[in-house]
This record gives sequence, structure tokens and C-alpha cells, in this order.
Amino acid sequence: MKKFRALIVLMVTTLLAGCGYNDIQKLDEGVKAAWSETLNQYQRRADLVPQIVASVDAYIGHERDVLTQVAEARSRVGSLQVSADKLPTEEELKQFQAAQGQMTSALSRLLAVSENYPDLKANTLFSDLNVQLEGTENRIATARTRYIKEVQTYNTFIRQFPQLITAKVFGYDVKPNFGVENQVEIMQAPKVQFNNRPATAQ
Repeated sequence: MKKFRALIVLMVTTLLAGCGYNDIQKLDEGVKAAWSETLNQYQRRADLVPQIVASVDAYIGHERDVLTQVAEARSRVGSLQVSADKLPTEEELKQFQAAQGQMTSALSRLLAVSENYPDLKANTLFSDLNVQLEGTENRIATARTRYIKEVQTYNTFIRQFPQLITAKVFGYDVKPNFGVENQVEIMQAPKVQFNNRPATAQ
């Protein structure tokens, strides 16, 4: 009886390995780790925002609407219910991406406005925060790229035979991925203008 059970366990293990079960587990964990790191870097940026706003506040008196936009963007990011423990649905990822895009845009406007204030640009605290923000944006880009690749690898794998059967049996679905933030602009045809100057005589 023990030999029979051992044989059954061996057969099931071989079957699962042959159907990609173990690989699905590994790829799924890779996606979760990449998502956790992406969230970590976005949180790092969110934590920098109050310090940046505070350092700018005393300098840009009549352009306070920019600070309001940054504060509103941070509030929207903070209101999203995302967690490193659970991958987002497609709709949740779209909302997350839109909120982070709003934050990126608001911070860009704030930094553009700061160019008009030499005293602010010379402020050591603001300069240090700006360097930290730049480094964080680079980390975000790296983390997003890794997440996109991990999801692409996972999705491609579970759509192939025989893994697609294993994925369906064990409830592993295709995972949503980041889209292109400025997709509307990218899809527009470029405007080409030619100068209508008369040809000069040769």
C-alpha cells in the first residue's frame, strides 16, 4: 500500500512538473516581487513630496496653484487601495497608473516653476530633495520595466500549451500590465509642415 501511494505521489509530481505547474509558481512569485518593488519606489516618491512642497512653499507666493495641484495629486495617490500583498485588477492598475501620472505631471510643473526663482534653486535643501526625486524617478522607471517584463513572461507562459490547461485548473489568470501613459498623444499622426517658400532660381 505504501509503495502504491509513493507511486501515485511520484506520478502526480511528474505530471505537475511536466505541465508547467512549478514554473507557473516561480513566474507568479516573480511578478509579485516586481509589483512590491514598484510600489516601494512609488511610495518613496510620495514620501518626498511633503518635504519638497515645504521647501518650495516660502518662495513661490503667487503661484500657489502649483502646490495645490501637487497636494491634490498626492492625496489621490494616497486614496488608492493598492497593496504589495495583492496584485491589482486591470481596473485598479489603470486607476493607479492615472494617479501616478497626475503626480508626475504636477511635480514636473512644480520643478518648471522653480526655475523662475534663483533663490529657491540655490537653496541647499531644495537642491538635495531635487536630486533625491530624480534618483527616485529613475528607480521607478527601472522597477516598472522589471514588472512589465515579469508580467509579459508570465502571461506568455500560461497561454502556451500545455501550461494553459494547468493554469486554468489551478486558477491562474493573465495578469494586467502597465500601459503607455501618453497613449493618446502617441497614437496621433504627426503634424508635418512644409515651408511654402518659392524655389530660388539656380
